[in-house]
Amino acid sequence: MREIGIEQLDDIARGAGILGTGGGGDPYIGKLLAREAIRRHGPVTVADIDEVPADATVVPVSAMGAPTVLLEKLPSGAEELTALRALEAVLGRPATHIVPIEIGGVNSMIPIAAAAESGLPLVDGDAMGRAFPEAQMVLPTLIGVSTTPMALADDKGNTLVVDAVSNLWSERIARSACVEMGCQVSCADTVLRGDQLRDGLVPATLTLAEDLGRAVRLARHEHADPVAAARDLLGGTRLLTGKVIDVERRTSGGFARGQASLEGLGADAGRTLRLNFQNEHLLATRDGEVVATTPDLICVLDTETGEPVTTENMRYGLRVTVIAAPCDPRWTTPAGLALAGPRYFGYDCDHVPLTLA
Repeated sequence: MREIGIEQLDDIARGAGILGTGGGGDPYIGKLLAREAIRRHGPVTVADIDEVPADATVVPVSAMGAPTVLLEKLPSGAEELTALRALEAVLGRPATHIVPIEIGGVNSMIPIAAAAESGLPLVDGDAMGRAFPEAQMVLPTLIGVSTTPMALADDKGNTLVVDAVSNLWSERIARSACVEMGCQVSCADTVLRGDQLRDGLVPATLTLAEDLGRAVRLARHEHADPVAAARDLLGGTRLLTGKVIDVERRTSGGFARGQASLEGLGADAGRTLRLNFQNEHLLATRDGEVVATTPDLICVLDTETGEPVTTENMRYGLRVTVIAAPCDPRWTTPAGLALAGPRYFGYDCDHVPLTLA
C-alpha cells in the first residue's frame, strides 16, 4: 500500500485530465475538493487490486452530469459522502473500499476526496480505463455486475436510490433524475466484491495518471515536448497539431454535446480535423476520413504545455495537439463495442483500429 497526499494531486489531476478524453469534468475542481479533504483528514491509503480481500465491499464514487454545468455549479464536497451513506443504508453493510468509476477528469479526484472524508482505502484502478458518458459503460457490465442500487445526492441534500432492471435502464432513470436535480449530482453505485476487481477494473490507473502527469511536467521543466511525453507513455499516435477554428457545443439531456473543428499548423498545414463529443471525444475525422473512434482514447492537449483541454474548455484560437491511444482490449471485444463503440452513439461507422506511428 502507498499513500496519496497533497503533493501528488497536481500530477494525478493532469494525467487524469488527459485520460478523460475531454470529459469526466474539470480535474482542477476535483483537485480542490481532494486537497481540502486531505488537508482536514490526512493522506489517503491506496491499495493495489491484489491487496483487496475477496469479500471486500468496493464502492465507486463519482459525479454525474454535464461538465459544462460543473464549471458554474461547484460541489461542496459533502455530496459524495451523502451518496455513499445512502447506498450503505440500502446495502445493509458498510463500504470497505472506495474506487474511481473512471480515471478521467473530476471523477478521478472525487474518489480521493471521498476516501479521505470516509477514512476508507482507495483502490488503484477504475472501471473504464478512460472516461465514458453513460453509467452502464463500465467493465463490470461486461461481467454481469449491476450498477444498481445507485445512490444519487445533490447539492441541496436530496438523495435518491435507483433500483433498475438493467444497467441501461439505471442510466436512463438516473440521467433523468440528474437533470431534475440541476444536471450535477454525486453517485455511489456498481458495488463490487474484492474477488471481482481483476475482471471488473483496469488496474493501476491512478498510478498511470500520476505517471502521465509527472511525465508532462518533467518534459516542460526539461524544455522537451510534453505532448510527445504523454503520447509515448500511452503508446499512442498524433492525429493533428493545429488551431481550434470552430466549436459547436450545447448542454442537452444531461450531457455536453457538440463538435470542434481544427485547422492544421506547421507540418499539418492544409489538413483539418473534426472532433465529435458527448462529454468525451468519441470520433476524430481527418480530411474527411475517420481516423479514431470510441472506445479508443482521443485526447486534446495544449501544444505548448501538454495540459489537457476538456470539451467544455475548447474554444476558438487554442493551439492544440490531438493524440489517440489504445483502450483496454476488453472494450474492443464484440460486447465492449456494443456497449461503447461508435454505432452505439449513432455514428455510421465501425470502430477504426488505431494506426500507431
